[in-house]
Amino acid sequence: MSEAKDRVLDALQAALAAEHAAVYGYGVVGGRIGEERRAEARTAYDAHRARRDALAREVGDLGGRPVAAAAGYALPFAVPDAAAAVRLAAELESRTAGVYSDLVRAAEGGLRATAAGALREAAVRAVRWRGGSVAFPGLAERAGTPSASAAPTA
Repeated sequence: MSEAKDRVLDALQAALAAEHAAVYGYGVVGGRIGEERRAEARTAYDAHRARRDALAREVGDLGGRPVAAAAGYALPFAVPDAAAAVRLAAELESRTAGVYSDLVRAAEGGLRATAAGALREAAVRAVRWRGGSVAFPGLAERAGTPSASAAPTA
């Protein structure tokens, strides 16, 4: 495999791992979120499941073996109530956006456009959950973070 194809496959696998973590995390969010935001959480959960499935197909199409989901993930903080569930959802989206920024850098053509769309969607969801935005979503919060350790741990 070429070095460029290896970079793309590595970035795809990292994005797939991030989506696995986000799906798991939204399971926690859904169990704690208030009724007024439950539909929003369900929509995000469904979006991450769809992205996860598409990424698994893309990895396979490039000759890779899609990374499997872990049996469980360590949450970045305790989620005892709806307020913490909202913070977790924002964190999941920020981390996912960061991983997609790596895929945008590695990919070209249609895959790059798809990754940019996924980054945008995650950034918009993070803003909605957080109630505010950050400059350069997916990048600023990752300054100095090596790509290899970027997969969220939900």
